[in-house]
Amino acid sequence: MAKVTIVFKMISATILALFTAIGGLFGFAPENDVCMIAHRGYSGSYPENTELAFVEAAKHGSGGAETDVRMTKDGVYVLSHNSSAVMEDGTEMAIADYTYEELTAQPLKNKKTKDKVYLCTFKRYLEVMKENDMICFIELKGDFTKEQVKEIFLIAEETYDLSKCILQSFEFDNLISARELFPDLPLMLTYGYGDGDYSDCFKYGISIDAEYWAITDEMIKEFHDNGLEVGAWTANLYPVVAYCKNMGVDYIESDVYGG
Repeated sequence: MAKVTIVFKMISATILALFTAIGGLFGFAPENDVCMIAHRGYSGSYPENTELAFVEAAKHGSGGAETDVRMTKDGVYVLSHNSSAVMEDGTEMAIADYTYEELTAQPLKNKKTKDKVYLCTFKRYLEVMKENDMICFIELKGDFTKEQVKEIFLIAEETYDLSKCILQSFEFDNLISARELFPDLPLMLTYGYGDGDYSDCFKYGISIDAEYWAITDEMIKEFHDNGLEVGAWTANLYPVVAYCKNMGVDYIESDVYGG
């Protein structure tokens, strides 16, 4: 029954998104200003979480880029959604089991362009973001100690600007730990449909980044009334982008659409 409810909700939101987009074509659905966030960089056309994807996201007009941080065996913070990196020759290497030098001895597998791309460091991502005055959506993947979280955001503070960085997590405890370490660091609860109560966000001043079809008008009002922001993911169809804009969210994550 729960699966049926989820599918129904997703389909309903997508149909509503289509009608919103059609209405927009006839001037019936004014769009609000929103910051477009490149999901793992401009991943629709370039290899995700690479320097190339972040550079191209800036050219594409995105106001920010989302990424996933992991740590190598020798303590280098690198970017990968998955726990393993797939190399050009097809070898799959668990990031936590190899050093940064070993992981960058050859390019990553790249099915999207002919470019040679390598595992990108967190620091280089921050530098690209700074060069283009972009917002950083940062998700920590795997288990991180409080000391490691501190180290990661000290790198962010030294390389860029914490006010331009937003830590995202499905785990509320991770956000609370970060709040203790960096009181002024913007935080976002990553939220999926059916994930339950989010009311503690208001107690701790934590914004929300939710699946687009989990977002309601009431949710947006609650967060905005508390001076907090709302993000939506992942909008890869134009009707969905238009739907999210017209709902009044602050950020939209997309593999495809930029500014």
